[in-house]
Amino acid sequence: VQLQASGGGLVQPGGSLRLSCAASGRISSINTMAWYRQAPGKQRELVAIIGSAGSTNYADFVEGRFTISRDYPKNTVYLQMTSLKPEDTALYYCNVAVLGASWNTYWGQGTQVTVSS
Repeated sequence: VQLQASGGGLVQPGGSLRLSCAASGRISSINTMAWYRQAPGKQRELVAIIGSAGSTNYADFVEGRFTISRDYPKNTVYLQMTSLKPEDTALYYCNVAVLGASWNTYWGQGTQVTVSS
C-alpha cells in the first residue's frame, strides 16, 4: 500500500490550503483516515481523523478552522485548512488504516505547510 500526499505549500496568515492523500495498492477496505503534523522540535500530533462511516474528530487547536473529508471510491482523504496561523507550520502526514491481507496502518511521506508573511 502506498500513500501519496500533496497540497502543501507556503501561505500567508489567514490563508487556506487543501491537503490530499491518496491510498493505492492492495486495499480491501479502509477504516480510519487521519492527518497528523509535526513541527520542528515537537512531537507528531493528531490534527483530525475520519472514521469508516464518516464520523470526524479534531484536535482542540483546530478550533473549527479545518475540515477532514474522504472520497471512498478514490481512497483519498482531504484536509481543508482555512484561517491558517504561523503556528500551523509543520510537516503534515496522512495516516490510513488499511485491510489488505490483514489490518495495517500506513503513513504518507509528509507534505510541508508553511504559514508566513
